Amino acid sequence: MRQKLKTAYCLEMDEAIRCYDLNELDSAFYHLERAHILGQSYIIPHTKSHWWMLKVGFKKHNFREVFGQVTRIIASVLFSKIWVPMGNTGGSNVNPLKPMPIPEDLKKTLDM
Repeated sequence: MRQKLKTAYCLEMDEAIRCYDLNELDSAFYHLERAHILGQSYIIPHTKSHWWMLKVGFKKHNFREVFGQVTRIIASVLFSKIWVPMGNTGGSNVNPLKPMPIPEDLKKTLDM
């Protein structure tokens, strides 16, 4: 992972975890989605974003999210290096195979 991308990913993850610890779960999930977009081509960052989404799902008692994240964790390990739907935010509220628009500020980080 290039340093610029790694820095942006870590900033999003750090903010997500900070929000999670403060029980600001919607904000935490927002930052996890952004981290997912940045890290989805790399197995460990991709899986880490889904792991934290799973934790948010448990904390919110959102069992649709929990089930969705369990399946996405497995897929992130198997497919991160093969193919990912660029821009996909990673939550269970979106089709896991659907490419999505990438926010403008993240496009710059991804050199798009």
